[in-house]
Amino acid sequence: MKVLTLPFILTGLIATAIASPVEGPKADERPIVQLALLLDTSNSMDGLIAQAKTQLWQIVNEFIAARQDGKAPKVEVALYEYGNTRLSSDSGHIRLVSGLTDDLDKISESLFELKTSGGDEFCGWVIRDAVKDLKWNTSSKVYKAVFIAGNEPFTQGPVKYNVACKEAIEKGIVINTIHCGDMSAGIKGNWPDGAKLADGKFMTIDTNAQIAHVDAPQDKAIAEVNARLNDTYFAYGVRGAEGKMRQVQQDANAAAAPAAPAVKAARAKTKASANYSNSSWDALDAVKEGKLDLAKAKESELPEELRQIVPEKRAAFVAEKQKQRTELQAELKKLSEERDKYVATQLKDQNSASRLDQAVSSAVREQAARKAFVFEKK
Repeated sequence: MKVLTLPFILTGLIATAIASPVEGPKADERPIVQLALLLDTSNSMDGLIAQAKTQLWQIVNEFIAARQDGKAPKVEVALYEYGNTRLSSDSGHIRLVSGLTDDLDKISESLFELKTSGGDEFCGWVIRDAVKDLKWNTSSKVYKAVFIAGNEPFTQGPVKYNVACKEAIEKGIVINTIHCGDMSAGIKGNWPDGAKLADGKFMTIDTNAQIAHVDAPQDKAIAEVNARLNDTYFAYGVRGAEGKMRQVQQDANAAAAPAAPAVKAARAKTKASANYSNSSWDALDAVKEGKLDLAKAKESELPEELRQIVPEKRAAFVAEKQKQRTELQAELKKLSEERDKYVATQLKDQNSASRLDQAVSSAVREQAARKAFVFEKK
């Protein structure tokens, strides 16, 4: 069996609170997808982390084509790091980097902040923590999955992986195991067993693999439309400036990545979708999601652009900017789809089985289908 590449593994918002169960979505709300990424950040995993930084967008984009009961899902991502000696041995060298969140820019930022350092890699322990401490939705309709990646035996540590994996599936959480290296070493290290115990999929990846660099005719237009799209975001509240700066920085991180055209395009595709929501800092998203009432908000909380407009005209300004954003997102979506088709023709002779995004895509689609998610054919 061929070793696969890592075009991804996701993350985000720093969370310290211990989780309590969350009720399922109401009838008029979007369905939910919850993904937890458990990444080995020991010394040997620099390649894994380097790939993870640039592959968040591919995984999230997999759900653009998904529908449950005719509705597109909201994707929430969590991130743990484990196996890092800079972390306390009392905690098993494990850290919750981000709780489950749909703030994808914060997740991307957190990925870029990860640093590797040698340590003991306790898979059972980090799975147990993720199952116990994250705010998993209790609805049986929610697709809940863990993707754990590492290269040491799955059996290490005082917490038995078989117990942790059984506890996961009892809560409806699927465990997917990703061994970084040789297939036979992964099997010998019991990585397939964790997946089998929790209805998941076992995969292997080559952490040194690179995504193909393809320049496409649509790249310039995608960059231009993305810049115009950013101009429709207006920072409000105490987190506004931070959120706006993070958006710009994650654009810059994508532009500086290996195979930058592909990474920038994947991020732009995310920004053109419903999965890119910034209601915690952007006034337009906050109004749309009912988190900001223009009539009741304090002047100091509003964006500078709105404070310069008389109160009775603010709603019209927001509506016009929302219309502009929707049009730009539609244009960006069209360009992204055209680029995907162009790249597919350029890479048609390459072995697609060598890339992890194909493996993760098949795992996600198969598992989400059990929760009545329907995916458009590629």
